Amino acid sequence: MARLARMAGSLFPDTVGLGVMSIGAAENPWPEEQPVVARAVPHRQAEFAAGRAAARIAMAAIGAPRAAIPAGEDRAPIWPADLTGSITHAEDTALAVVASTSHFRGLGIDIEPDAPLPADVLSEICDGDECAWISGQPAPLRWARLIFVAKEAAFKCQYPVSKTIFGFDVMTIRIFPETGQLTARFTRAVAPYAAGELLHGRYVLSAGLIIAGFIDPAGRA
Repeated sequence: MARLARMAGSLFPDTVGLGVMSIGAAENPWPEEQPVVARAVPHRQAEFAAGRAAARIAMAAIGAPRAAIPAGEDRAPIWPADLTGSITHAEDTALAVVASTSHFRGLGIDIEPDAPLPADVLSEICDGDECAWISGQPAPLRWARLIFVAKEAAFKCQYPVSKTIFGFDVMTIRIFPETGQLTARFTRAVAPYAAGELLHGRYVLSAGLIIAGFIDPAGRA
């Protein structure tokens, strides 16, 4: 878990707290959280508990008090009023990032195995520009998987601000392999984000995993 924490931590500024928890090792969800998974299968309950526990570790990392993180009707986490964050799950581990809303409007993190994206879903995930870029790279479907992970992380980052659900075509990803940086550009307006507006992120490929992280700084117009 220490290696995974270092990988994920490298994607975010020091003002972002990170938490990692093994699935199956967490305490039970807090009472305010339990209704979210009351009828879920045992693995989903363990996954949920690990995600919430990881988030509370991330809270402590920035000096914030541990708090319940229930979910709304959209199933997105409801963070304490002065915090924002994001949760993701690997096969056996949950990761969470948390920061003060005085620093960031939103955060997004996502993790997937470092494996090729299935070719039959490529057209659902990647637009023409993205497909053109990966076609010039070695192992193009591996890069397509990174685009999928980046879009998931970027969506999580913007959602606390826009409260809007949309498809993969609303953001286009640009990858900068030489620096490990990412951008997610809105292809159409999603209020308050304008068409063409960018979110900035980073990625890491290591230990058989792809992790992407995005930030949306506070104070943006």
